[in-house]
Amino acid sequence: MPNKIRWGVLSTAAIGVKKVIPAMQKGEWSQVTAIASRGLDKAKETAQELGIEKAYSSYEELLSDPEIDAIYNPLPNQLHVPWTIKAAEAGKHVLCEKPLSMTVEEARTLLDVQRRTGVKIGEAFMVRTHPQWLRTRELIASGRIGDLRSIQGFFSYFNVNPQNIRNIPEYGGGALMDIGCYPINISRFLFAEEPVQVLGLIERDPEMKTDRLSSAILDFPSGQSIFTCSTQLVPYQRINVFGTKGRIEIEIPFNAPVDRPCRIMIDDGSDLFGNGITIETLPICDQYTIQGDAFSRAIVEGTGVPVPLEDAIKNMAVIEAVFRSAASGKGEAPQTGN
Repeated sequence: MPNKIRWGVLSTAAIGVKKVIPAMQKGEWSQVTAIASRGLDKAKETAQELGIEKAYSSYEELLSDPEIDAIYNPLPNQLHVPWTIKAAEAGKHVLCEKPLSMTVEEARTLLDVQRRTGVKIGEAFMVRTHPQWLRTRELIASGRIGDLRSIQGFFSYFNVNPQNIRNIPEYGGGALMDIGCYPINISRFLFAEEPVQVLGLIERDPEMKTDRLSSAILDFPSGQSIFTCSTQLVPYQRINVFGTKGRIEIEIPFNAPVDRPCRIMIDDGSDLFGNGITIETLPICDQYTIQGDAFSRAIVEGTGVPVPLEDAIKNMAVIEAVFRSAASGKGEAPQTGN
């Protein structure tokens, strides 16, 4: 296995072309050497624009390339598991975009696939390896804010295009699946435990039927997390982490910029006017470069990937519980199917 993992990309999806591929090409452990599209012209055009060596007119053709070590799967949500299975059976490691699957049951099928094929499969929650989140978790562990008790999150954008995959239920569209998965994942990451029950409230678009405004309370053994996400509100994102002695505010928690430093604010609570706030600035970085290198290095060194299948299943279990709670009007316990 070479020290620099050779990646192939399934599809010319926007997130891959605009963010992930250019970032991975800057990595020390990653190189994107092939891309596939359903049309050869599109594949060639994208490959030329991004400096990718090989272009394929089908996903199957890319998967059969013996010179590809790993696959990045940014396909629409309903195609995540089927093509992850095909890639794994072709002997390729797979980094799959979030959410990994449409359901817990579907995600669990990948456990057997991973055992059978021996490849690594992980979910692309790029936030989990970003320095600002590693630093936040470090601050919590150090006792800087006392005992972690509460997390408050908000994530929104405005998109009412019925043709957009984020607004199509059959493609796993809607606020909770697309962006609500982030505050769920980060809450689990910071508490370092799983919620025992969740409460959810959902408003659906009357025409597109996707959840356009969703809120949830996650009840952890150590505290609570509350968040709102929306596909039809002013674009905004923020996370506040509250402890018994202080607070941490993450300014741009999810779409961390690549052209300027990230900032986290640590508040000792000495007054309400901000005089007790210390600002920490994180060096400029690209979280997609870090994500690609972390996964590639795990392949080379034979270690665990940043967000393994087991974690992805637990995150999907919380998403499903929020949906169930919104329908039942009562608290629901996440069910991982174990």
